[in-house]
Amino acid sequence: MQLNADFSLRAVVHSDSLAWAPSPMPGVERRMLDRIGAEVARATSIVRYAAHSNFSAHVHDGGEEFLVLQGVFQDEHGDYPAGTYVRNPPTSQHVPRSAEGCTIFVKLWQFAPEDRTPVRIDSNKMPYLPVPDRPGVSHIPLFQDAREEVRLEQWTPESRIDLTVAGGIEVLVLHGAFSSGGETFVKHSWLRLPAGESLQARTGPQGCRLWVKTGHLAEQTIRLPTAS
Repeated sequence: MQLNADFSLRAVVHSDSLAWAPSPMPGVERRMLDRIGAEVARATSIVRYAAHSNFSAHVHDGGEEFLVLQGVFQDEHGDYPAGTYVRNPPTSQHVPRSAEGCTIFVKLWQFAPEDRTPVRIDSNKMPYLPVPDRPGVSHIPLFQDAREEVRLEQWTPESRIDLTVAGGIEVLVLHGAFSSGGETFVKHSWLRLPAGESLQARTGPQGCRLWVKTGHLAEQTIRLPTAS
């Protein structure tokens, strides 16, 4: 499967308008945002676990990054409530499940091959901090290395936002809304802008809270799974 697979192009998915598609595991459904590959894929998705559902044990050869959007995600390492950000690096393994049900935003096969840094952050316990030289913007840093930066951002109501990063930008709306390019982005809308483009946005009366990743689209070669 190839979905939004050209990373030199702008990509948009208003995911809440999509139907849920079944995964190979009963009770686990997904909405695909971008994808290259079959069941083993370089992929960005929103995944929903029904109550008492689980995924079988597996190794993340290409790494897994996710943000819990609703409910509580669980594995043998702990319980992760909504707002928790997790990075399971290449070669890590777990048995994901959810007793009460949950929804997560997840990215697969998008790590540097040598990355071995696990991350588990409950953003509910962290304050939003003002961003220097970006009026109306505060953030919670989640991860940064030489190739990418990941954070939560809060944009104040009725603000103009300009964000330019040489290595590309990807955002997921968590609360509120913003408009850009004549289009309105609401809860769970996803936008990916290629390297060299910038984001100009305006928030509405509620402001906007987002997951943001920058810098990761600078690479010219996209790493793909070794099996499909």
